[in-house]
Amino acid sequence: MTEEKKIIIDEDWKSKVRAEKESFEKESENPQPQADVPHDPPMPPASLEMLLTTLATEAMMALGQIPHPTMGKMLFQPNQAKFLIDTIGVIKEKTSGNLTTAETQAIDDLIHQLRMVYVAGPPETVPAPDEPAGEAASSIEVPGTN
Repeated sequence: MTEEKKIIIDEDWKSKVRAEKESFEKESENPQPQADVPHDPPMPPASLEMLLTTLATEAMMALGQIPHPTMGKMLFQPNQAKFLIDTIGVIKEKTSGNLTTAETQAIDDLIHQLRMVYVAGPPETVPAPDEPAGEAASSIEVPGTN
């Protein structure tokens, strides 16, 4: 007499795997909006105006016109400022013929204004690189002078 071996299959784990797979497929089809991350605020839609505003703001920080948002200090970084102004110039050059008259005028005005601030040099409260920092200049740093 031969004995038949009984194989017992745990059907429960199969149903769990099937349920997890279905759940995953539903989530991937309808992704849930992510919760707000504290240091990752929502961003506006990408546009030419937003790109130019971002670059101009960075240039103004590099020119010592507005304080750096995380450091709270005003810095004069002419190389950084020149790079950012030149980048806006490249955008103007590469988009030539594809912009409205208003967009072209806005870029021209922006480049002109930033160049005027650049050639004016550091704000009066920023000491020249060879002068010691006075009381009025304590909140503005010129890299390479310390």
